Amino acid sequence: MIRQARAIEREERRLARWLVAPALVFILLGSFVPIAATGWEALHGHDLRLPWLGRPFVGLANFVEATGDLRFRSALLHTVTFAVITVPLELALGLALALIMHTAVHGRALIRLAALLPWAVPTVVAALVWRFMFDAQAGIISAPLLTFGAVGESFDWFVHPLAAWVPIGAADIWKTTPFVAILLLAGLQTIDPALHEAARMDGARAVRRFATITLPLLRPALIVAAAFRMLDALRLFDVAYVLTGGGPGTATEPLSLYAFIALMQHLRFGYGSALSVTVFLLTFGFALIWVRALGRPAVGDRM
Repeated sequence: MIRQARAIEREERRLARWLVAPALVFILLGSFVPIAATGWEALHGHDLRLPWLGRPFVGLANFVEATGDLRFRSALLHTVTFAVITVPLELALGLALALIMHTAVHGRALIRLAALLPWAVPTVVAALVWRFMFDAQAGIISAPLLTFGAVGESFDWFVHPLAAWVPIGAADIWKTTPFVAILLLAGLQTIDPALHEAARMDGARAVRRFATITLPLLRPALIVAAAFRMLDALRLFDVAYVLTGGGPGTATEPLSLYAFIALMQHLRFGYGSALSVTVFLLTFGFALIWVRALGRPAVGDRM
């Protein structure tokens, strides 16, 4: 009987390997091969502006150059700062939206549909809409501020180095908050209503129930949502490219956009690949941190 059980187990493992193999092949071809090719390109001095130089192997010279590149440092600072500011705002707004969708009694389907509409809009279209809204002449945001004297007549969001980040952040938050809300709504629906009912019977108010029951039990969903949004924020490209193109100057240029410019405009394939690998390593490092945070037990679980 034991031998028969072991034989069945070996057969099931063999079948599992065959079933998983196609997915692994697609992952290998779709992810690891391009990453490996980009990493190999980053180790060469490939510059299409100087084709007679060929593609000499330069090792880590491109990465060393990036560490001394002030534009790279600025783009890296822009990327991290954008992620640190926008992700908490998206989590807070997404949690509020998830609570509204979870507690709504009447018109629940309509509320959820309305909440999902921004997520369904293509990113380029959303960026163009927000660019029009912040337009200095006809924008519906600039006009009221001008009426109340909050901004001057010559003020232009896309000319001021700091103000240009406002439409980028607004467009990103508007577009991605529904995604966070859906993830958190799924987490809210896994919480047993009996826990809230028991706490209510004990006299706990809504704020206390939220702090002691909802938030601790929602922690895994919050970490997953934060991980997805942090990874996307660190790869910021399309919103910044459409809204400002990295301008004025390079004031709103994130790291992914700088890598794109180095590759497609400056034609420095080796250096641009090194920047792309840097973006990958940055996002991969944050992914590892968040995965470890997800697997770490909460304080109450360790006691």
